[in-house]
Amino acid sequence: MRFGPVPLKDAAGAILAHSLQGASRKIAKGTVLSGEDLADLSAAGHETLTVARLDPADMHEDAAAEALAKALVPDPSAQGIRISGAGTGRVNLYATGAGLVRLDRDKLEGVNAVDPMITVATVPDYHRADADGMLATIKIISYGVAADAVRRASDGAGDAIRVLPPVLSSATLIETQVSEQTPSDKGRAAMAGRLHRLGLSLSPRVVVPHREDALAEAIANAPGQLVLVLTGSATSDTHDVAPEALRSAGGTVTRFGMPVDPGNLLFLGAYEDKPVIGLPGCARSPALNGADWVLERVICGLPVSSADIAAMGVGGLLKEIPTRPMPRRDAEG
Repeated sequence: MRFGPVPLKDAAGAILAHSLQGASRKIAKGTVLSGEDLADLSAAGHETLTVARLDPADMHEDAAAEALAKALVPDPSAQGIRISGAGTGRVNLYATGAGLVRLDRDKLEGVNAVDPMITVATVPDYHRADADGMLATIKIISYGVAADAVRRASDGAGDAIRVLPPVLSSATLIETQVSEQTPSDKGRAAMAGRLHRLGLSLSPRVVVPHREDALAEAIANAPGQLVLVLTGSATSDTHDVAPEALRSAGGTVTRFGMPVDPGNLLFLGAYEDKPVIGLPGCARSPALNGADWVLERVICGLPVSSADIAAMGVGGLLKEIPTRPMPRRDAEG
């Protein structure tokens, strides 16, 4: 691509690099200049224009962005992605439905390493996507780029981005009470909101005494495909009431505790073929916490191991919650 100032009389068919005010209208940057455009600019007193001209081996920015988008998303339906139209060298990728974003980091870094004019910016891996939420933007920075660079960026880029849809459709939330007073419905409302975003329905409310036997029975009888446990008293050990209730029911505990704050007091396990998540108390708030990261993976069918949870610690210091009884900074003394 050739770029720079040229006499106005020689600019026909070139791409205007910077928006200019003509005698009768503003001519936007990126415009392929016609005779009418040049006449209007000349009438406004312009004599020299900064333009770009594509060489035969170049691709226009829009065509390059479209080609790369199709290389990244060769099967939009299977990948759960909608490709936008191109404009000003940009194509956006959107989720067609709710789910969890998975990225192939090596492939995407390979695309961005080919030519500085070819760029792909994405949401983070494991990002929860909503329907029509933006996943990535493909931007060709210059007005044109070598077709060979686009080809090299496209090679092997297929399926670098996809949205995993939910594989579960229902959940049961079991709450425990430590007194005769029924727990506030704040926690249920917050969890219902989380589940609704991913298309899950919540079965009728279940509240049982904070005892191992009562909770074990409720776990065994839970109708949902996913079982969630929100205890009236925080789970503070792997042998506390809730994990032991899961074991007593015949289930297993995979992990207690996670290096995400808020969200430390989560446990994960299974009862028969159903995943069971013991929720930390912070799940009563709709604010992001560690339980969201586990919940979303489980709902979208990703296996979650103890090692997976351990790896969440890097980036796991989430937003401070001002209403916590003991904010982290106050506990340092």
